[in-house]
Amino acid sequence: MMAGMTETPHPLYARHADTLTRALTAITERGYWSAYPESPSPRVYGETAAAEGKAAFEAYLNGDFPLDQPGSGDRVATEASPFGLELNVRYPHAAADELVAAASAALPAWRAAGPQGRAGVCLEILARLHGHVFELANAVQFTSGQAFVMAFQAGGAHALDRALEAIAYAYAEMTRHPGTAGWEKAVGKGDPLRMTKTFHVVPRGVALVIGCNTFPTWNSYPGLFASLVTGNPVIVKPHPLAVLPLAITVRYAREVLAEAGFDPNLVLLAPEAPGEKLATTLALHPAVKVVDFTGSTEYGEWLEANARQASVFTEKAGLNTVVIDSTDDFAGMCRNLGFTLTLYSGQMCTTSQNLLIPRAGIDTDQGHRSFDEVVAGIAAAVGKLTADPARGVELTGAIVNDSVLERLDEVARVGETVLESRTVEHPAFPGAVVRTPTIVKLTADDTATYSREWFGPISFAIATDSTAHSLEIMRATVGEKGALTAGVYSTDEAVLDAAEAVAIDVGVHLSCNLTGGVFVNQSAAFSDFHGSGANPAANAALTDGAYVANRFRVVQSRRHA
Repeated sequence: MMAGMTETPHPLYARHADTLTRALTAITERGYWSAYPESPSPRVYGETAAAEGKAAFEAYLNGDFPLDQPGSGDRVATEASPFGLELNVRYPHAAADELVAAASAALPAWRAAGPQGRAGVCLEILARLHGHVFELANAVQFTSGQAFVMAFQAGGAHALDRALEAIAYAYAEMTRHPGTAGWEKAVGKGDPLRMTKTFHVVPRGVALVIGCNTFPTWNSYPGLFASLVTGNPVIVKPHPLAVLPLAITVRYAREVLAEAGFDPNLVLLAPEAPGEKLATTLALHPAVKVVDFTGSTEYGEWLEANARQASVFTEKAGLNTVVIDSTDDFAGMCRNLGFTLTLYSGQMCTTSQNLLIPRAGIDTDQGHRSFDEVVAGIAAAVGKLTADPARGVELTGAIVNDSVLERLDEVARVGETVLESRTVEHPAFPGAVVRTPTIVKLTADDTATYSREWFGPISFAIATDSTAHSLEIMRATVGEKGALTAGVYSTDEAVLDAAEAVAIDVGVHLSCNLTGGVFVNQSAAFSDFHGSGANPAANAALTDGAYVANRFRVVQSRRHA
């Protein structure tokens, strides 16, 4: 047994041991498994769950968020909903030193709880959050701009799966070694040397999670729970435009911690006042030993270079690329890519931006298709998905912030627009800011344009000399700027092998010939890795052993037996 464990399992560990055991199996098998149903159907969650969750969300609006934690008593409200809904939720504000001091004081007892005790409490937090999943989904929807079903899945069920995955990896790493060991060494004819050795799992210190606007829970939960279960108190610093989902998370985490007899200051919310730069102050604090960040390349690289006292895990931006060589299902390819480009208006770190197509066209099951016909097929698929506003907005959601609109204005002056972005009136939310995707044609020489990230509903159809040339461009752009996803369409095994070789060289996850219900910009917990840590788009993967193992150390003590 690891140090800190007792013969009698912690009651919360016993309650959730089956879930943890199944998760530990899942991360080794890598097949399909999910602990939290992704359908918001009443048949799954009950007839009243949706209404109760919406009511709980609405009760937060235009009021003080119910969170009792250290601070000056000041409140901050910074959110503006992409759907035009007035939020005006006021959150308790605290200075960096106050937060760090409270978190540090909570650490010793949490460390002493041991891996098993901490895992039990963390699993109970996930269960509590799952009980409030509709509340969470509404908060994600109205702060991120995701349509409700996507917010429920990505912001609720899938985020919880990723959290559980992180807990499973962390538990496996913490229990890799025994808690105690007997050591004996023969020394000639005398009595052997005998020692008892104890191995303690020791957390690094205070952890900081810096949340993002687009996926406030999905991107934050792995780091939050990987740090917490390994013994580190966690300060959760949300994006100013998406505070509520993480405030709800912190509320229920603190509730569970207190009920279990621990200091609730093991999890703290750190909303910032305008212009405060609280993330930077916290990231450089000497007591902060772990930092998780999702967001811009510029700030991610700054954290990596400057938060030298901490282990820094970043997911940044990249040039997600699809190489189109040939296909035996042209209609399926167009539909699949059309959905990929339309989902959440392309506001996903995994959405494809650069579509590399030979200028001579490609061979398909419908005969040879010219470059223009391939691009037109993809554009038509996007157009079909967004033609009916009532149905289209359930895929596109709303535009998350003004920077996306600025890029849409800028890209209209670049290349040849094949599919124009349209403004759409949301039938349910008149104040929603909705834009459909745009597709712009470029040549391979337009490197300055397609070698930068255009986050949002913007994609480039790039005419190349050949598929080999496409692979060269993929190697160069992803190798330099990074990517989280890559795709290839080909009926030629040699091309598929060549694409996989490039993907391995530049460290990007590759999807081949997706024509059905699996999409390049979606990943499944317990099976797919998100990010690789092997190219500039991210320095870590969600989730693997490397992601969790550096959040703690093993410290031994030894005594003569």
